[in-house]
Amino acid sequence: MVALASAVVAAGTVTGMMSALDDGRGGDEARPEVSGTPFLQPLPYRPTPSSSAASGSPSPSASASASKARPTPKPSKSAATRPRTEPASVRLYRHGDSQVLDWVRANPDDPRRPVIESRIADRPAAVWFADYTPSNITARVRAVTSAGAAKGGVPVVVPYAIPDRDCGGASQGGAPDLGAYDGWIEKFAAGLGTREVVVILEPDAIAQSDCLSEGQRTARFGALARAGRVLKAANPKARVYFDAGHSDWNTPQKQAGLLRRAGAASAASSDGIFSNVSNFNRTGDEVAYVRRTLEALGGPASLGAVIDTSRNGNGAPADGEWCDPAGRKLGQAPTLSTGEARIDAYLWVKLPGESDGCRGTPGTFTPDYAYDLAR
Repeated sequence: MVALASAVVAAGTVTGMMSALDDGRGGDEARPEVSGTPFLQPLPYRPTPSSSAASGSPSPSASASASKARPTPKPSKSAATRPRTEPASVRLYRHGDSQVLDWVRANPDDPRRPVIESRIADRPAAVWFADYTPSNITARVRAVTSAGAAKGGVPVVVPYAIPDRDCGGASQGGAPDLGAYDGWIEKFAAGLGTREVVVILEPDAIAQSDCLSEGQRTARFGALARAGRVLKAANPKARVYFDAGHSDWNTPQKQAGLLRRAGAASAASSDGIFSNVSNFNRTGDEVAYVRRTLEALGGPASLGAVIDTSRNGNGAPADGEWCDPAGRKLGQAPTLSTGEARIDAYLWVKLPGESDGCRGTPGTFTPDYAYDLAR
């Protein structure tokens, strides 16, 4: 069966230039030029002979299994679902620098504009930092978090610079080694400020680690555990989430074992896990999957999960298509108030309308694609 990994590609480099752009909302926000958000690469799902204990192994190969059957996760029966005692603010921050906002400003008379503006551009989404630039990363992160604080909203930021990311695939890059990554994360953390912020720590770094040797995997997981501790020590109000892949990838038990090795079960480094980044799986499937993963993970009952709902309104394509597949729709709007036990947020981590590479240049905003998702 086909599993679509959320392997991400930063299409375009982050220049680190700071600019004050007037987006019509007042103020003179300093905003970094950030990279485009991800597009998917297909990875095979390899079930074990027992369907009740099937586990997937992501691979750098782009080939896919012929089977199209999809597992149906079942809700966890765990009672450890108490809500946080200190809930996050109810409003997410919409950063003023994005490709969709640029398009809206530049095309006031386009007939697609009202739909794209109201259903995509006006919604808060994550800000990605996908390059290795130690010299200016603190200032660039601070530009986002300070702007969020000034607006009274909670920013979502994505550090994406782990060495050997994407198993050397289309998203390869990042820091030259783990020592350099440690230093980059310290500088990233220095920009987090003192207000609430959500950190989506290194998409795919855990779920897509089978390509590494055991020694390399252990070293990466150690670096991720250190990163979580550094981020939370720099800003105790930061909520840091670790990579859980998605419901069509590893089993909850396998993913929980990997997450535990990376420090995700420790309150000193983690607030929980994230799933479905850049993917299309239905929210209900992801809710069931992350609850089962959290149950297997253990750790404090306060650990929760966030789910990327940016493009999952119609679920994943039955044929396993991953590149700007037709018939997809926007998912649930971003929110920090889900009403679901242990589900801390629905987020738009992947910016809807930025192409996977079939409807437009990878990582660039494509209005036809955005309009189809939004209408």
